Amino acid sequence: MRNGLKTLQDMQAGKSLEIEFGGDELLLDPAGVLIIKSINALVVSDLHLEKGSSFARRGQFLPPYDTVATLTRLATLIHKYNPSMIVSLGDSFHDDEASHRLGDETIEALQAMTLDREMIWITGNHDPSPPDHLPGQCFEEIEIDKIVLRHIPDAQYKNHEISGHFHPCAKVQVRGKNVRRPCFACDGTRMIMPSFGVLTGGLNISDRAFNGLFHRNNLRAYMQGKDRVFPIASGNISGFGQ
Repeated sequence: MRNGLKTLQDMQAGKSLEIEFGGDELLLDPAGVLIIKSINALVVSDLHLEKGSSFARRGQFLPPYDTVATLTRLATLIHKYNPSMIVSLGDSFHDDEASHRLGDETIEALQAMTLDREMIWITGNHDPSPPDHLPGQCFEEIEIDKIVLRHIPDAQYKNHEISGHFHPCAKVQVRGKNVRRPCFACDGTRMIMPSFGVLTGGLNISDRAFNGLFHRNNLRAYMQGKDRVFPIASGNISGFGQ
């Protein structure tokens, strides 16, 4: 319990970083969500709720507390920012049946978090079907102030886009030691958000899976720290461009 309380306190004290994106102002929170200031929207990606129960169904048993832990973190940030809208950028659920495995208390917690707020679920590759028994609306993508929000980034799309899917992280050297952290990956036109779920991993942005998605010279890794976000230029990211 002490560790959980410490995590919540750290998130409440964390200082967001403000950047300009697509003519709008975004706040990047060190806990891994962003705020679109013009409409006070909180955007989160890759919750992967019920990942533990999904693995258990296949015989690989993980602690069954990931959904509660993830939603507790999210509730803390909703309390912090009091957004008018919440947008979950796909893979909100680890599989297409996961939303139906939510317990009554979890559904009530989601209802409380979204009370008097607009809730938008973006479909992902893990959860292509709308969670029609939960509060909110479901779309494949939406547009806010000429910024498109979708789950999987579209390499052919040339305007401003915020997406998830890849769980980006970056590795840098600090005082001779390698530090690897989740990050917001952004080149000024495309933003790929870090994953938020407590059981999700990360993919280094130097991986070839990111090829063609960014203007490499403009890329910044906004790395999540304990209580702040650190902007790192591409030239300082370990393995980048090699």
